[in-house]
Amino acid sequence: MSHNSKYCNSLTSYSRFITREVKIGELLLGGSNPIRVQSMTTTDTMDTKGTVAQSIRMIEAGCELVRITAPSLNEAKNLELIKKEIRAAGFNTPIVADIHFTPNAAEMAARLIEKVRVNPGNYADKKKFETIDYSDAGYEAELERIRTRFTPLIKICKEYGTAMRIGTNHGSLSDRIMSRYGDSPLGMVESALEFVRICEENDYREIVISMKASNTQVMVQAYRLLVSKMIETNRNYPLHLGVTEAGDGEDGRIKSAVGIGTLLEDGLGDTIRVSLTEEPEYEIPVAKHLADRYTKRKTDSSVKKIEGKLPYNTFEYIRHKTHHVINIGDHNVPRVIADYSSKEEITPASLFPVGYNYSVPLDKWNLSDMAVDYIYAGENSIKFEIPGTLGIIYNCEHWKKNKTQNRAYPLFCGEEYFKSIEHSSTLNFIVADHTVLNSAFIEKIRKEKNCVLILDSFNELAMADLRRMMIDLKNAKCETPVLFKFNYNKLSEEQFQLYSSTDAGALLLDGMGDGIWIKQNECVNLQTLNSTQFGILQATRTRISKTEYISCPSCGRTLFDLQETTQKIRERTDHLKGVKIGIMGCIVNGPGEMADADYGYVGTGAGKISLYKGKEVVKKNISSETAVDELIALIKKHGDWIERVAII
Repeated sequence: MSHNSKYCNSLTSYSRFITREVKIGELLLGGSNPIRVQSMTTTDTMDTKGTVAQSIRMIEAGCELVRITAPSLNEAKNLELIKKEIRAAGFNTPIVADIHFTPNAAEMAARLIEKVRVNPGNYADKKKFETIDYSDAGYEAELERIRTRFTPLIKICKEYGTAMRIGTNHGSLSDRIMSRYGDSPLGMVESALEFVRICEENDYREIVISMKASNTQVMVQAYRLLVSKMIETNRNYPLHLGVTEAGDGEDGRIKSAVGIGTLLEDGLGDTIRVSLTEEPEYEIPVAKHLADRYTKRKTDSSVKKIEGKLPYNTFEYIRHKTHHVINIGDHNVPRVIADYSSKEEITPASLFPVGYNYSVPLDKWNLSDMAVDYIYAGENSIKFEIPGTLGIIYNCEHWKKNKTQNRAYPLFCGEEYFKSIEHSSTLNFIVADHTVLNSAFIEKIRKEKNCVLILDSFNELAMADLRRMMIDLKNAKCETPVLFKFNYNKLSEEQFQLYSSTDAGALLLDGMGDGIWIKQNECVNLQTLNSTQFGILQATRTRISKTEYISCPSCGRTLFDLQETTQKIRERTDHLKGVKIGIMGCIVNGPGEMADADYGYVGTGAGKISLYKGKEVVKKNISSETAVDELIALIKKHGDWIERVAII
């Protein structure tokens, strides 16, 4: 894939990629219509009353499409009654049937409701994790088998005016696709396009496409690659955006924003679903915050256009090469700066929200896994002995009065560095925006070996502005380490988390940046700010500081209380830094999505759980009453368990 393969209209201005309009009942999706928000019920589809009540709660929260699972023919038939009850309550919101494994359920549902979702990985295939060496003729024979299985559904959709989502999941690619393309974004794209081509052969184009994954890097690359392939072949189907198994709470919101927001920034996406392990109506405000940011987004931009070839590959993660200065750049994890410049006085107790806990009786610092690397103190002098892992950044003139202090470093504004006689012999921070970062400045900074650039932007298109600056540095072969500074003012806590995750996440997913500094005014407290910064690094997989939970959002297929179980597992395991645990309600995406996890907990029947190590099942159908204890035993057996250490 060429670095110049196009996947969006512009990297420097907001320009929505215009897709074909698809009609779903009375709802129009794609084209110039607003970005639609949707969610999925978690009730048993045979529980008509419960499903209708939950659907109405979702609709009243702003849900524009209600998705309901139909794992068998009975549930598919019951969608007619559910739809009738929702219509009788005065709501015309379209119903989407979610189908896995069961073509007969899809064919029934397509006659009754407005849209069906099929997963190419399991609509006509059963996953056995087998590698098969196909000849071209053998592969074509498999496609013919799929064509025969899939065509009846297309004909029903055409006859009844039913729309379709072709929804690829990274976790459930078929053995056939995996054998030819590997476990890759390209495999995800080809899996969907095989089904798209069969639709087109039947002159059916009421299609929406999705490329979901729990790994944000894979998810973003897959959507970009899909759009690039569509542009090459003159296609423009609408996109349904989502990160699967994002989890709950703050982590789920940050991870969703990193994946979905990165694509929205570049004008991609026509409908979004935020997958949280919470009640579905709680997903809607999050999705609306993400979508609403772009309804007000200006299309004109002060960001300089890009000329010539891109100096990086937008379809794979390769970290931008920099040299290291102390612990910043090169192969060091991205660093985090906490802003203390507005504090009247900084004391040891002031550092508690950013991961440093000082014990007075023991005269000892305890560090959490989310302890920041640097504090920007501005003009505030720190008058106590700081922990050995922490650095202090002062404004350059103030630093000159404090330069004998351990691990104190100056901050210069642009050319101020070159005009100053005094510099640190080990580390200097230099803030630059696009007005400073011209070719002459870059040429000078390239020669300095103990400087770190802090790229700053107050542009409404801050991410695009910062990305453009990085492109200039890349084109100039400048290997000076780079930290990104973001600025937010008077946002709600959720808006702050979503916007900052979008802006920083988009850059980190492209391998850009050696650290982040988020400055905010009247948005959140210091502790939330700190956990957000570390959460963004975790969600982009650039710095792991805590246990990661790959947790599905529950649906009518779920065989246990997912929210309660996730909380139980989290309470027991949230100190296992870097361990990834998959918690899946059913087998649909379980083993595949959890191939990315170290351990898996999957519902396989009423009150029955199977435990996985990677994608291998190691214990089948154990009681849900003992399953969490057995998961802990499994983690201990494989040497990934550590005892929890109390912070004094």
